[in-house]
Amino acid sequence: MKPAGYYTSGQFAKMAHISVRTVRFYDKQDILKPSYVSPAGSRFYTDQDFARLQQILLLKYLGFSLEDIKEMTIDDTDYRFTLNSLSLQQKLVRDRIEQLKLVETAIEDTTREIRKNHSVNWSHMLDLIHLTGMEKSLKGQYLNSRNISDRIRLHSLYSRNKEGWFPWLFRMYRPGEGMKILELGCGDGSLWSQNREKLPGNLSLTLSDISQGMLRDAKRNLGGEDPRFDFQAFDCQNIPFSSETFDMIIADHVLFYCRDLDKALQEIKRVLKPEGVFFCSAYGARHMEEISRLVQDFDSRIILSADKLYEKFGKENGPSILGPYFSKIEWHSYEDSLLVTQAEPLIAYILSCHGNQNQYILDRYKEFRSFVSKKTAEGFYITKDAGFFSCKN
Repeated sequence: MKPAGYYTSGQFAKMAHISVRTVRFYDKQDILKPSYVSPAGSRFYTDQDFARLQQILLLKYLGFSLEDIKEMTIDDTDYRFTLNSLSLQQKLVRDRIEQLKLVETAIEDTTREIRKNHSVNWSHMLDLIHLTGMEKSLKGQYLNSRNISDRIRLHSLYSRNKEGWFPWLFRMYRPGEGMKILELGCGDGSLWSQNREKLPGNLSLTLSDISQGMLRDAKRNLGGEDPRFDFQAFDCQNIPFSSETFDMIIADHVLFYCRDLDKALQEIKRVLKPEGVFFCSAYGARHMEEISRLVQDFDSRIILSADKLYEKFGKENGPSILGPYFSKIEWHSYEDSLLVTQAEPLIAYILSCHGNQNQYILDRYKEFRSFVSKKTAEGFYITKDAGFFSCKN
């Protein structure tokens, strides 16, 4: 007998306009498991399973493999997660539209040249091959955007300092009239989009990131028509500007990702004016330490980050690393903590980390969700140990 509120595989497939064979295939591939399996082995689905199916079908339509889809989706029907997921899917669709427009233009140019010269320009043909093989790049950008979104969302929901990280940074940095400013690793441009109404009118801002996907997000958030903003993709270890160009350089949570930190600091020092200031934010050793303890209480094998970023560049060792390049270095702490009262945003944050957590959590997701729900029921306290260095010559 069918339980109330559940659909058989056949009913579920018919409502979604897919075949029963497809439903069974997704089940076997561990991409879409039924919500209930009867003692006789019959499989049943709920309305909530449609949210998961929607993600799968969209990503499949956009050209991603089943392995990609398994990595890019999470089996959670909380409405906040669904809303965030839809927002990121919309961004992914926009990215695909932009890239398809590039493909269309490249095809038109190549076709025009063949008709005119009766020969094939093989460099154009290579460009076409590269443009039509971008699924891996899109996947990386999607996952990166989701991770950043999940991290920001946890802080925005539960930070006890109500001023907010980016408004605080803007107030402390004090960008002034006529300044030439370079931001390294701008991400989605939140520092500026959240403080746009406070920006001076004659500012010159160069926003850079190594990721073209992040730059696209920043352009969307800030609008591509504002003449104060220039967007450029480059590695901060090789900054393409003349010496002594900028009044202010900003690198928020960037330096610990540099492969060659000395090379990056040499470049920053080179393009900074003698009277300029360099701001770089970082974490301390105690930042978010309760989250690591939480996941290890669930499974001792979980390591949220194979590299402790603060050991490469952080509050404790920052002065000794910056000392060879700047004579005056000051640390400014952002006084804050988190009190998390809901499981979903904390789980999303945990899954966004760069460690091995997905290996041990995704197959036990419902158990993990229950575990975190109990921990957050009366408020889960998390230490924040973050701030920035101001560096001058």
